[in-house]
Amino acid sequence: MGFLKKVLDGNKRELNSLSKIADKVMQYEEEVSKYSDEDFIEKTNKYIDDLSEMGSIDQQDKYLDKILPEAFALVREAAKRTLGLSPYKVQVMGGIAIHRGDIAEMKTGEGKTLTATMPVYLNALTKRGVHVVTVNEYLSSVQSEEMSKLYEFLGLTVGLNLNAKETVDKRHAYNQDITYSTNNELGFDYLRDNMVAYKKDRVMRELNFAIIDEVDSILIDEARTPLIISGQAEKSNTLYVQSNAFVRMLKSDDDYTYDEQTKGIQLTEQGIEKAEKMFKVDNLFDVAHVNLVHHINNALKAHHTMLRDKDYVIQDGEVVIVDQFTGRTMSGRRFSEGLHQAIEAKEGVEIKNESKTMASITFQNFFRMYNKLSGMTGTAKTEEEEFMDIYNMKVTQIPTNKPIARADKPDLIYATPEGKYKAIVEEVIAKHKAGQPVLIGTVAVETSEYLSKLLKKNGVRHNVLNAKNHEKEAEIIQNAGERGSVTIATNMAGRGTDIKLGEGVTDVGGLAVIGTERHESRRIDDQLRGRSGRQGDIGDSRFYLSLRDELMVRFGSERLHGMMERFGMNDDTPLESKMISRAVESAQKRVEGNNFDARKRLLEYDDVQAKQRKIMYEERNEILESDDNSDRVISYIKGALERAINFHFVGDEDQYNYEAFINYANDHYLTDQEVTEKELIGKEHDEIFDVMYEKVMAEYRHKEELLGEERMRQFEKMIILQVMDNKWTSHIDTMDQLRTGIHLRSYGQINPLRDYQNEGRELFDAVVDSIEEDVTKYILKAEVNEEAELKRKQVAKGEAMQANDGKQKIKAQPKQVEKVGRNEPCPCGSGKKYKNCCLGK
Repeated sequence: MGFLKKVLDGNKRELNSLSKIADKVMQYEEEVSKYSDEDFIEKTNKYIDDLSEMGSIDQQDKYLDKILPEAFALVREAAKRTLGLSPYKVQVMGGIAIHRGDIAEMKTGEGKTLTATMPVYLNALTKRGVHVVTVNEYLSSVQSEEMSKLYEFLGLTVGLNLNAKETVDKRHAYNQDITYSTNNELGFDYLRDNMVAYKKDRVMRELNFAIIDEVDSILIDEARTPLIISGQAEKSNTLYVQSNAFVRMLKSDDDYTYDEQTKGIQLTEQGIEKAEKMFKVDNLFDVAHVNLVHHINNALKAHHTMLRDKDYVIQDGEVVIVDQFTGRTMSGRRFSEGLHQAIEAKEGVEIKNESKTMASITFQNFFRMYNKLSGMTGTAKTEEEEFMDIYNMKVTQIPTNKPIARADKPDLIYATPEGKYKAIVEEVIAKHKAGQPVLIGTVAVETSEYLSKLLKKNGVRHNVLNAKNHEKEAEIIQNAGERGSVTIATNMAGRGTDIKLGEGVTDVGGLAVIGTERHESRRIDDQLRGRSGRQGDIGDSRFYLSLRDELMVRFGSERLHGMMERFGMNDDTPLESKMISRAVESAQKRVEGNNFDARKRLLEYDDVQAKQRKIMYEERNEILESDDNSDRVISYIKGALERAINFHFVGDEDQYNYEAFINYANDHYLTDQEVTEKELIGKEHDEIFDVMYEKVMAEYRHKEELLGEERMRQFEKMIILQVMDNKWTSHIDTMDQLRTGIHLRSYGQINPLRDYQNEGRELFDAVVDSIEEDVTKYILKAEVNEEAELKRKQVAKGEAMQANDGKQKIKAQPKQVEKVGRNEPCPCGSGKKYKNCCLGK
């Protein structure tokens, strides 16, 4: 069995492979230590020159693998000279795993930032760009500033992409060899690049290689919140105010029920009657009152599932979302589908208009567009299946440089929150007196402020780090490991923060971490524990729980409550048991399973729109890049004419509606020319097409003569882009509305996903046809003023939500300007009639 285990242990095999290559890197140590400073830049330039001569990406990748040992050794020596640090062997192993496009799982304090420098340098040599992705702008700024010394010493350039930067500065940042940015800003820049009117306004290059710090946070936790750029939709705020006033009058259990486990909330029969009376409707669930029900449901959610200082905070009279995973505020983001407005009504702040989705993408779909993707984190192994399925990335657990010396103590469970907080304060006071620094981790802003009041009453000096005072983050973290320091922090202190121990702290037990409740994800708890015990430091951690904690309430605390009562336990005698800790972990696994299912469902629906978006964006970029789109316009004209003829001339000839078609043609296509019934009567479809095509092309050439060729090409480009953008944003909004109610079809034994795919495909086909119709109409009928300038509305930076994916391709039309009769031989030489060959392609 021992032999089988060894054979089947994929991580061990991977580590053996990494260790052998790392040994080759270490063998270069003596050689590169003799290099002069100038030699490093010479080596870099030699690598770059060699790579520039290679045509394909595959050739370049093979070359990178070949030079990896020497290149990594260069970085190790350069780090020693510029930063005073030299990566350990385990860090080299982590760097190799990242270069391979996998995830390096490395414990806190093992130096992930330094580990990443080696694969960053190696892949930046291709000059195709490397993106180092962090969870917030603070970390991007700090890491780019620190590591730019190393990269510049090696002869590479570094850029920093921040939300506040202007287009010119963003483009400059993306054009550097290495660019530091947050995941949000990358996604939004991608969406904005696909909304610009001129190619000079784009900021990004091709998506080449990304290394994601805290990869599980970005690709797993945030995968449920897609990015959305939105514009305002004109809607009345009256219903939000009325629904809010109505919900305030309702009584729990009598008028509505709330399920703690699912967070589901709904009106009872009595509540429905009250709503019908209040809003003066006969049947609340009549189709005519769908909008009213939606507003009431949002008001119920706002009051009973969305908690102030946990899910959101009020800043400067605005509702600002708090990220549940990082504890940070997400300025500029808004909850979707009217929930944000319902919270604004609840809090009595200004209610802003609902938004209309203009462009959207999930992180899953965005990051899968990179040529190569990799990451690093302290906690990823539990989600390895998801990483493999969705991103094709293995998780390699890199051993620590020194054994972990932190003591992780069993959870303590109290009957009430009051008993729990009292015990925490007593523990903090004892450790504070002994001089041991303490980090207290909370899930909510509200909890951090409550604990702060308790510590103040007991005369304990401390710092509070939460979404309300994040600007002091650097200073607070810097002092958190000092002797006698007490820091209360939300999840902000859980990721990417490196707390270094002050002088004499190891003598008093190292950093003590106290968790005030379990998070729904085990990885977030592990991140908090990991703030202590870095690089073999001593320390300890313990979680204090109560039976009224959200996770405990949702998953079976009643049984525990009965057990505590039977044993005569109270808040002075907490329950300490590994069995209880396992029960809590089991509850967390169930929540993680639910979240994984939610992400899978989201991705399945996303796969309908993501392919549609890819088709649309590729088509849009071709138009943007091309100086001559006349062939495309002519293919649109042909498609529009074909559909118009097929629509108006149905059945036998005596049923043809000549008058309706002539009116349509004159309204949509013809200005100087006109078509008469005499010209069409007695003709077949293809002959009618020939007559119309000749007249329409005469109009088109006349328009070109008036404008001149150069202005005509610019005019065509702007018309196509405007029509495309308008149709696409309307399509996204329609798809969002379709998706909102599609799950109800399951009650009729219908698969909602299949219906969504089928209807999404039909809607997209209609959009493609509609683009051809409108482009044809506007180009032929629009009056262009000599002085008029073509202007486009630029969309404001947006909020955060969702993406999607579909299956259609816009058909490539034959690039044929010369007139060919439909019954004539096809010019491609197939021997078939033109109408049966290239015309239909």
